[in-house]
Amino acid sequence: MYSLDINFLNDRPEYKPEGARQKTKAVSTDSKRPIFVGAAVAVALLAAVGGSLLFLQAQNATLEQRQSELASQLGDLEAKQKQIAAINAQTQEIKAETAALAGVFNLVKPWSAMTQEMRDRIPPGVQLLSITQSVPTASATPQAAPSPGAAPAVVSPPGSVLQIAGIANSFNDVNDFLLVLQKSNFLKAENTKLVKAELQKEATRVEPARLQNSQQQQLRTEQLPLLPRQVAFQIETALSDVPASDLLRELDRKGAVGLVTRIENLQRKGVIKP
Repeated sequence: MYSLDINFLNDRPEYKPEGARQKTKAVSTDSKRPIFVGAAVAVALLAAVGGSLLFLQAQNATLEQRQSELASQLGDLEAKQKQIAAINAQTQEIKAETAALAGVFNLVKPWSAMTQEMRDRIPPGVQLLSITQSVPTASATPQAAPSPGAAPAVVSPPGSVLQIAGIANSFNDVNDFLLVLQKSNFLKAENTKLVKAELQKEATRVEPARLQNSQQQQLRTEQLPLLPRQVAFQIETALSDVPASDLLRELDRKGAVGLVTRIENLQRKGVIKP
């Protein structure tokens, strides 16, 4: 028959062999090492995450401050850019107005030069009685409104029409005077034309000069000498559109020194192109 031996001494806590105790301790230490390692790794990860979070928060605050500084600088630059644009617009407007005034001024021709031009070109047998100037009335044509940034166009004044009336010894003298006027740079050749030329009906009688306290015989009217019948004429012409800056030499020769000096000053300043 079989017998069952049971040793209850091993179950008693106060009775354990040394080998069993050492084995139990070894197994217990080895089993807790992964826990310690895992805890250390977790703590390290938490520390790394916390440090990264703090670093990112600090960087975020720095970037936000830098962004606000850049936004402030951008606002200042935009304000300065608007000021520069306004100054440039004012400069362009002033330049356009100056060019317009200079353009009108450049078309002006003084009457002193015009009368001297007439004296230089009049033939010996021609005598001028009057010179009148008039501006033709033209219907105003509607013009398109200029764009806000565009420079105002230089509007040339309407050409002045001259009516020259006089007398000449013959029709040939009238034709000669008409031809020399058509060659003038101050007048438009295509607008210079003879309006009227007719022989006077009555000849002019010349009275002799009388000396004071002299016994000179009184002549009757029919006894006075007759001058040849003269030709009364009227010529119509117009001032040329040639700028005065292109006629500086002629204007100087005609005595318009003041106008020549002003135009030369404007040319040196660049307002009028030479």
